[in-house]
Amino acid sequence: MNPSTPRADARNNRARIVEAARDAIAAAGPDGELRLNAIAQKAGVGQGTLYRHFPTRADLLVEVYRHDVDELVALAGTLLQTEAPLTALVRWFDRVADYARVKRGVFAALEASVWKDLSARSLGPIGEALTLLLDAGRAAGVIRADVDAQDVITLIGFLTRLEETDWDERSRHLLAIVLDGLRAPGGGDR
Repeated sequence: MNPSTPRADARNNRARIVEAARDAIAAAGPDGELRLNAIAQKAGVGQGTLYRHFPTRADLLVEVYRHDVDELVALAGTLLQTEAPLTALVRWFDRVADYARVKRGVFAALEASVWKDLSARSLGPIGEALTLLLDAGRAAGVIRADVDAQDVITLIGFLTRLEETDWDERSRHLLAIVLDGLRAPGGGDR
């Protein structure tokens, strides 16, 4: 084993910590308090293990955000392998709603300078994943020819402004409205 490669148990601990933190962020919302000891407990690790992997609260939040961006980007290609282009976009948007909730919580918990850097780093990969979905939809004749990833990213940016009390009712409904606007005239689900 390469000495710089973490052991399997260390990788598993890290993954459990990130998942527990993601769940805590989503549950707490943008105004909620994030307790690291509760995250360690939910992940089934001690605080020392948490701090070995993530020396600061910001380190943990950044990793949660990066993990969600990576999952969202990978999901675009995976969906296109098994779903029609419009269905793939609909399902990807469903995941975008979950992503935006976590993003909002992460950004609320981080300093402004850190979240600006994170946001800038995620727009490229997310834009590429969205372009993949839009191109497939255009090729199938179900997505308008006059939209691009930046248009859609601008439109879905509103999710970060939703109040926590409105989240469940409005986030997916508003994404459905955006989807309706992306459909090509007469474009069904192909």
